Amino acid sequence: MINMIWAMDFNNLIGDKDRIPWHIKEDLIYYKNKTKGKTVLMGDATYFSLKSYYKTKPLPYGKVYIATIDKNLKIENPLEDIEIVYDLIEFIKNFKDEIWVCGGATIYKLCLPYADRLYISFIKGDYKGDKYFPKIDYSLYDKTWEEDTEQVRYTLFERR
Repeated sequence: MINMIWAMDFNNLIGDKDRIPWHIKEDLIYYKNKTKGKTVLMGDATYFSLKSYYKTKPLPYGKVYIATIDKNLKIENPLEDIEIVYDLIEFIKNFKDEIWVCGGATIYKLCLPYADRLYISFIKGDYKGDKYFPKIDYSLYDKTWEEDTEQVRYTLFERR
């Protein structure tokens, strides 16, 4: 089961200079509740961005897969159970257990064709940034859940 989780505004904006363009505590709690202790996949830039936030604490995940094309990537003294993935498509096509894809933009784009569930937090408001989620063919999915709050519309889309 391949789950993808992310927040974006209604223009598909997801980032600005490797950071999230908004700070909405309720969405951070939602994300943490969904992914805590789970197996996750993320790109190297996303991993290092999260590590800069968590500093000396381990990330709140179970196993962490880091996708990269950098054959020289080294993670010094990781606090997490980490494995480096160099062939993302081969990895995602053959992964048998549940995994949560957590970004960034390139990883989302490459994994989207294989995703079973899309957990999308639509952030209300106008923001500026430089990273966008790729176009989604919503005809491949059914919206099976939605909840609105003042700042966020939470949704779950499941592949037909």
